[in-house]
Amino acid sequence: MNLAQDDIAFIKAHLGEWLAEQSLGNPPAVYEIELRERMVRVEEALKHQRELMREGFERMDERFAALQLDMDRRFELVNQRFVQMDERFAALRTDMNQRFEQVEKRFEHVEKRFEQIDERFEQIDERFATLRADMDKRFDETLKRHDQHFLWLVAFMATMAGLIVTAIRYL
Repeated sequence: MNLAQDDIAFIKAHLGEWLAEQSLGNPPAVYEIELRERMVRVEEALKHQRELMREGFERMDERFAALQLDMDRRFELVNQRFVQMDERFAALRTDMNQRFEQVEKRFEHVEKRFEQIDERFEQIDERFATLRADMDKRFDETLKRHDQHFLWLVAFMATMAGLIVTAIRYL
């Protein structure tokens, strides 16, 4: 069912009157008392809600404070552990330095031993050089002797050959 323009105009014209007759601005006394009671209950509920929220915030603040203390304790423990680790690293570093110094001392001893060995080899080389020179002299003397013996042998053989040849001619 559609409303005609005349119907709509009639409703608009009389709507204000009808609302004024049923005005909510002047509610009946019972309804007004109920509204006031409702408002009081809502205010009390809001007040109670506010108190609950305050308690919740206070608890949250307490929890945050406890959490902050716990975090502070943990950070202190972590810092203590870092300090301990620094001390351990320092101890390790000093120990390693001492060991490296010991190794350096050992290398110095080894170098000294090598120097001593080099000196011994030089002495041995000098001895071998003198021995070589002595051996060369002896070999030279032996060669001279062999040469003399060879000459004596050749002379002896020549003399014997000459004597044999002369003895064969005279005989």
